[in-house]
Amino acid sequence: MADHRHKRVTNARKVSLKVSRTALVAGPVAAVATVAAVSVGVFSGDPAPTARPEALTAAPAAAALSGSLASDLTRDPEASRALSRDARASLQADLDAEKYILKLQTRYERLSATRDTERAVRRADTLQWTTTDLNVWSEPGGAAAKQLGELAAGKEVLLTGREVAGRTEIVLDGKSRWVTSGYLSTEKPVAAAAGLSMAPCPDPGVESGLTSGAVYVYRSVCHAFPQVTSYGGWDAHGEHSSGRALDIMTSDVTLGTAIADFLRAHASELHLYDVIWRQHIWTPVRSSEGWRSMPSRGSATANHYDHVHVSVY
Repeated sequence: MADHRHKRVTNARKVSLKVSRTALVAGPVAAVATVAAVSVGVFSGDPAPTARPEALTAAPAAAALSGSLASDLTRDPEASRALSRDARASLQADLDAEKYILKLQTRYERLSATRDTERAVRRADTLQWTTTDLNVWSEPGGAAAKQLGELAAGKEVLLTGREVAGRTEIVLDGKSRWVTSGYLSTEKPVAAAAGLSMAPCPDPGVESGLTSGAVYVYRSVCHAFPQVTSYGGWDAHGEHSSGRALDIMTSDVTLGTAIADFLRAHASELHLYDVIWRQHIWTPVRSSEGWRSMPSRGSATANHYDHVHVSVY
């Protein structure tokens, strides 16, 4: 009886071993076929396809097969001990093939990303200008992103049209570079003349609704007279509704007069239309007449005793 039972166990091992060896044969065949297909696609030198090669989709099947075999060996120690040295070598070859497929897949994805970037750089056709100093990055984000330098405000740049993670891709010296989004303009900024400025001011909210010319006036006065802390920009009445006017709030006669004289001295560069201060108006077209008196409008504010009013063309 003991010998009879022993024979049944031996037969069971043979059946189990046959099944495992069948899997071992199928696994390497699938993996080798996959590797061959992927190798031809990646190293043939053809342009990168728009979708991942179908050969790569065979990798999960090979991985599942080898994984199933490894699981069988873990559950059945008898079958594991029965495997021949050649069968173990075949299993290792299958696992090595799977790793090789993953390497090829990663290489393909990197080549595809590189080609997409090269294509974007070649097709870039949008010109915009920086509205402030901007850091230049090698990548849109992540640990790989390195700061490569800085672009000054008012710099003309070429855009590819791609935005990632809050950064915009530009072309700089023929290469893909990235800058923070939101600081590029389709309008060419006004160049600041001597004694004037286009540097941002502490309160950028004043610029909302203003034309680029009015912003130029605001920034120039802001930097020339930092003691002024209150401004009136766009609103729904008079010249202010056009975005071309600015109120510089001060009741100090000496300070207000200094601001008005500063504006008059730079009227040409700032393209001024008029300056109003303390119920008097001055315009470039009648500058030879100096300050001209205005009729009373009934209040200190309406008569411009508490602010200098300036507008641009």
